[in-house]
Amino acid sequence: MTLMRDETIAAAEAVASCLAQRAAFTALGARLRALDPPFVVVCARGSSSHAGTYLRVLLGKQLGLVAAAAMPSIASVYHRPQRLHGALFIAISQSGGSPDVLASAEQARAAGALTLAIVNNAASPLAQACEHVLDMAAGPERSVAATKTVLASLAASLALVDAWQDGAPAAAALAALPTRLAEATALDWSPLTHVLAHTDRIFAVGRGPALGIAKEAALKLAETCGIAGMAFSAAELAHGPMALAGPAFPVLAFLQNDASRPHSEQLLAGLAARGAAVLTAGGTVAGATALPVLPPSHPDADLLPALVSFYLAAEAAARRRGLDPDRPPALQKVTRTI
Repeated sequence: MTLMRDETIAAAEAVASCLAQRAAFTALGARLRALDPPFVVVCARGSSSHAGTYLRVLLGKQLGLVAAAAMPSIASVYHRPQRLHGALFIAISQSGGSPDVLASAEQARAAGALTLAIVNNAASPLAQACEHVLDMAAGPERSVAATKTVLASLAASLALVDAWQDGAPAAAALAALPTRLAEATALDWSPLTHVLAHTDRIFAVGRGPALGIAKEAALKLAETCGIAGMAFSAAELAHGPMALAGPAFPVLAFLQNDASRPHSEQLLAGLAARGAAVLTAGGTVAGATALPVLPPSHPDADLLPALVSFYLAAEAAARRRGLDPDRPPALQKVTRTI
């Protein structure tokens, strides 16, 4: 048993603790409705940046907001003040200690933005620098390859956007999420583990909120399995990178049951027809292997159980490749980028 596997299984409990902070989400949602910011900037590094991609798409998809990814080096390296007055600035960090994310949050607050930290350490410098804090409440994370804090940050992102909306349309799906994460640990993704054990490269594909999940999958495969994972939107893949896909270049696709699905399925069917080994989570595509997923609940929430199943498949693949997913080469638990 590895720490990566242990903490993936513990993610259900971690997400339950995060979502139990209903009053905090409700109060922040009311504040944001009153503020009505013209745009949002999301700042993060590493796996947290993939949660940031998921959050930015949710903000556009559910609220019609323009949500941009911050460039932390503008604050930490170039020291250039940015025009963020009236904006919402959201920083996502497991440790809350990355100097460049901290510098960006401090600069944003000084510029007149409303600042929010989504962190797993409510006493961290980042939490202290921001006006509002959402605690992931995931408990200490020992695995170098972060899993439960990524899932907690994704859940916090969905709960934040839901609280921001009148009527909270994803409330039922959020309430069921911890149970569904636990159920996802029992799904058999061994077909993916087998593919991962015999390849050194893979496309990870998603569109809309699933793009953040695909990016996270690609990073985890690089960290734990030594596989060159390339993450693309299904739309971007069609613009050229798909020329690489074929028998020696498998494809892992995360799909959600929304308007993005038909185009993605058409693209994936074309790749399968060219001989690529295509594996799908959340859809059935001609010529592809459909990985088991839970019955549909909410398109944006359903991606989280699929990520749990992926983490366990990646952990198993790392061991089959003779690697220790708890000791990725040249990596440490907290990366302090400047």
